[in-house]
Amino acid sequence: MGKILLTPVVAFTVIYITMTLFSNLMARLSFKKGKRAEGTEKAYACGEDTQTNLVQPDYSQFFPFAFFFSILHVVALMIATVPIKTMGSVYIALVYILGAMVALSILFRR
Repeated sequence: MGKILLTPVVAFTVIYITMTLFSNLMARLSFKKGKRAEGTEKAYACGEDTQTNLVQPDYSQFFPFAFFFSILHVVALMIATVPIKTMGSVYIALVYILGAMVALSILFRR
């Protein structure tokens, strides 16, 4: 009987019923629709009262760093998982290192 509670269907049903009851209990404690706080519908931008959001992030500097870390993490993974006893794998790791050097030189060219 104890193992039937661990089956996915039964576990999902028990969690679903528990969370539904918890949600209904918390709905009774939450703010009612007529008691909204002032300013909850207004836009907020760094303490300024504005009609639109003035923050427009620029991702032009993010993508080179993301590419840089992706390249280095793949190379580190390849080097770390190369078995020392097989010489063919060492050559594959060296190809990855060479590819990383080319990719980084392209990435940081000016």
